Amino acid sequence: MTPACARYDRQMEQFPCGRRVAFFGGSFDPPHLGHLAVARAARAALGLDTVLFAPVGAQPLKLYGSTASFEDRLAMTRLAIAGEPGFAISLADAPKPSGAPNYTLETLQSLRAGLPPDGALFCLMGADSFAGLRRWHRAADIPFVAPLIVASRPSQSRWRLDGLKAALPEGLAIEAAVEAGVAESEIEVRRCLLRNPAGDSAPFYLLPGLEVEISASEIREQVRAAAGGRAPVRELLPAPVSAYIRAHGLYR
Repeated sequence: MTPACARYDRQMEQFPCGRRVAFFGGSFDPPHLGHLAVARAARAALGLDTVLFAPVGAQPLKLYGSTASFEDRLAMTRLAIAGEPGFAISLADAPKPSGAPNYTLETLQSLRAGLPPDGALFCLMGADSFAGLRRWHRAADIPFVAPLIVASRPSQSRWRLDGLKAALPEGLAIEAAVEAGVAESEIEVRRCLLRNPAGDSAPFYLLPGLEVEISASEIREQVRAAAGGRAPVRELLPAPVSAYIRAHGLYR
């Protein structure tokens, strides 16, 4: 365990990482059915052994932080993935004792160092996160530490190379590597190749066919509306997460 996770050592969980591991970071404020759908699709399409759900402590690009505390987001994420084969909690992005922001590149470098020599680490994200990637700390280095797996929303399902290029960090180029295909899981995967000015290359995977249209901000607003008796809450959350939110009075 890294010093950054020392405050949460009692909540650390043991899990078999396996050889093919995807880091799935984010606020998870709250974790919802869309997160689970993205992780399931990536696990099936890329033959992943483990998807690490890693609630972030302090996001550099969110000035006001998350709505719920890290402890609540961690607890809800644990409830959301309970019983899911190949899903595990990671504290790699837990709050740092110094209060410094969590940078994805540094987290991935630490995780990669802990994998076996023949292991493979990926970075899983939704299309919204990918669209803002160029604003991340040393964003152009991230795909070469952990190849990106990007899950699009239905409205973005027809992304072409030109659209992907517009979201890439400065200096990176993208080209088609293999024709689009369907894995044994019947999840469509579009495989591309990223190149940097030094001539290094890294694979890039797009999951374009996911029928997932859920946002955490929408859920928080629905919870507030339901608490005020203004509207019912759609089924956007795993039942244990909904129960936790009610029990702890979150998002009101």
